[in-house]
Parts: sequence; structure tokens; C-alpha cells
Amino acid sequence: MASPGPLYIADSKNMVFNSFRFKVIFRVLILVILLAIFVYLAGDLDKMVALILVGSIIIGVIIELFYFIERTNRRLTRFLESVRYSDFISGFSSDNELGKSFKDLNYAFNAVLEAFRKARSEKEEHWQYLNTVVQQVGTGLLSFDEEGNVELINSTAKKYLRAPQIHNIAEIRTHSDPFFELLTTIKPGASKLFQLDYKTNLAIYATELVLRNKSYKLITMQNIQPELQQKEIDSWQNLTRVLRHEIMNSITPIASLTSTMKDILVEDLKQRNGKFELGIDTVDDLQDGLNTIEGRSQGLIRFIDAYRDYTSIPTPKLQSIQLGDMIDHVAHLLKVEIRKSGTNFTWTVEPEDLTINADEELMEQVLINMVKNAIEAVEESEKPRVTVICGIDQDDHVYIRIRDNGQGIVPEAQERIFIPFYTTKKTGSGIGLALSRQIMQLHNGSLTVDSIPEEYSEFTLKF
Repeated sequence: MASPGPLYIADSKNMVFNSFRFKVIFRVLILVILLAIFVYLAGDLDKMVALILVGSIIIGVIIELFYFIERTNRRLTRFLESVRYSDFISGFSSDNELGKSFKDLNYAFNAVLEAFRKARSEKEEHWQYLNTVVQQVGTGLLSFDEEGNVELINSTAKKYLRAPQIHNIAEIRTHSDPFFELLTTIKPGASKLFQLDYKTNLAIYATELVLRNKSYKLITMQNIQPELQQKEIDSWQNLTRVLRHEIMNSITPIASLTSTMKDILVEDLKQRNGKFELGIDTVDDLQDGLNTIEGRSQGLIRFIDAYRDYTSIPTPKLQSIQLGDMIDHVAHLLKVEIRKSGTNFTWTVEPEDLTINADEELMEQVLINMVKNAIEAVEESEKPRVTVICGIDQDDHVYIRIRDNGQGIVPEAQERIFIPFYTTKKTGSGIGLALSRQIMQLHNGSLTVDSIPEEYSEFTLKF
């Protein structure tokens, strides 16, 4: 049966209350008449029996009127309490005890309660669906309020937290105090990495929610160990490929020249009067071969030195550094290169007292490398320009942007320029950008590139 519409319910209520008003007025009029009769009879003692009878009737009418009104109030109160306490199981009898209008009101009450029952049932179904989805996702979800009381946690998060049941975030301390510190101190919008064990490397993300004037922190935990392992394998493969290429480029001519020089000595070396003699052309060939071997050997040594530099970066000694002072110092160190190249070099720091917490020597090494790369990139530009801009982004991260108007970097190369020993230059070891990114990672920062070929390149250091 379809539920009655709002107009029907409203009409029923009007009819009910009109009927209720009429019945109350009718009982009051009867009571007034009986009181008048009682007063009239009270003046005649000979009619004492009639007086007692009328008085008894008055008392009965008063009791019935009180019962009539109280019974209606109880019915309304029970309906309102059913709504208040979400008790939608009980119903109201649709009888004619108080008239057809009250039967309509009972029907309206039942229709409203049925609507509430249906809404609650749909709400519970949606909750069960969402809860099933939350429990089955492979990402750990954890939500807790300002007091640390856990409001939501799924099975994946329980596995990471080593806790089958958890009611307060402080309970994590029994398993891992560093994990507890990270979850409670991470700022909304930030992300952190946490190594739970050798199989689990978690990417932690934090979000803040405000519901009913109450703040909650939502933590997501994603195990990125498989991705890291794949990236590590890819990195080693790229590094091995580059190492193989560089070593073969050096070893192959050395081996070839050594074999050739051996053949020359066997064929052209002659013994006369107890001495060995070589022709002038043969000596020249041997000298050329030795010079080539020496050059390739020196190149291989430089390559190994670059690899050693890349793999042996010292642990940063963090201290507060004024960015303006450091960039000014870097500009002073490179003023000769800047002047020779004719580059328009400018830098700005906003605010002027902006500081970072970093290793000054390592950061100067990064900035020198980045600025020198930018100067080399604008060598063929008509109006070479390099700009360094320092500031704070919308996420409160300090950034340093080095921008040039050089030839830019093609998209394919942008994906590879940070691989050790990969270079797009005619000369260079291909270690500078890889070394700079590694130094930034040691500072919990990042180094990224944005470039449009034939327009510009912009490298961003972010802390």
C-alpha cells in the first residue's frame, strides 16, 4: 500500500484536531450544565438525593474528560518518543475508539513511522556496503579524534598496526613508539614514509576532517614496498647498463690497441748486435697507441671517481641557513662564468629572511651545479637569462626555482636526466643531476624539472 501523501496527513490532522476540539467542548458544556444544576439543587435540602446524584455525575464527567485528554496526550507522547529514540517497531492501532478522525491520525502516525523505518533501513544498508568496501580495500584507513579515540579502522590498518582491536591511538605505543609518534605528529596534507619491516614500506598520508564541530585526523597507509622494489630493480638495471656502456667504451679500445701493439712488436721489432730496433713509423704508432690507452684509462678513472662521489655522499649536518646569503655566495663563486657567458643572472628571496634547515656545503654544491647547468643551457640563446626564485608555496614548503631560457629538454630526456651517468651534453659525466637529487632526498626534499623545448627549463628544489 502506498504511503499517504503530505496533504492527506495534513487534512487528517486538521480533521482530528477539529473533532478533538468539538468533543472537549461538548464535555465541558455538559460539565457546565451539570454544575449549574448542582448549584440550583444545592439551595433545596429536600432534593439531597438528586444533589448527590448530580454531584456523582459531575465527578464522573470530570474523570472521563481527564481520561479522554490524557489518553490522547499519551498517544502523542508515545509517537514523539518513538521518533526521538528511533523506535520504529511499535505501531498505533487504527480503531474507532476516539472516532474516525483519531483512526486517521493513527494511520498517519503509522505512515510516518514506516517512512522512518524505511529511511533507517536504507541508511543501514548503505553503511554496511561502505563498511564492507572500507574493510576490503588494500589501503590502511585509520581515523581518530583529538583525544586519540579511534573512530574508524579497517582490517588492513589493523595488520599494519599489529593490533586486532584498538580503541585509542596510544595503544600503538606498545608495538612501535616511532610509528605512534609519526601518526600523531604528521600534519594534515603531508606525507611520510615509514619502514615497518623489511617487507613493508608504508606511504603515510594525513587529512583533517571536521564533523559536528569535532576534528578528526584521517590516516591512509599504503604499502609501496613492491613498487620500491621494482623501482630499485629498474634503477640497478639502468645503472648497470650505463656502467657497462662506459666501461666497455674504455676497455674495448684499450684491449684492441694492446693487441695491435703486440702484433707491431712481433712483426717490426728486430734484433741486431744484441739490441732491439724499431722503425720510426713503428715508434710513432706505438706512441699513438700508448697515448690513446692513457687517455682512455684516465677517462675510466674519472668515471670511477664520479661513481665514488655519487655513492659516498656524507650524512648532512643540518643547520639553519639564510637562503639569501647562500645564493649570494653562489653567485659570487660563479661570477666569472656568468660574465664570460654574458648571461643575465638575477635572484630573489621572498621573504628576505627565509631560512632552510640543511647542510650548507652540500646545498651549495647542488646550487652551483644547477646554476652552471643553466648557464651552459643558454649558451646558444640570443638573450641568455637565468633566474633563481626562492619562496614558500601554498603547502608551506620552501622552494628554490632555477629557470633558464635555453633550448629546453625533450619529454623523453626529462624522464632520464636524473639517472646516474645519463647526459644530454656533449661533455659531462652525467652525475650532477643524479647527485643533486640524492642530496635533496637526504634532506627529505625533492628535485623536479619542468621544461618546454625551445622555450625554457625550470628545476625546482623543495624542502
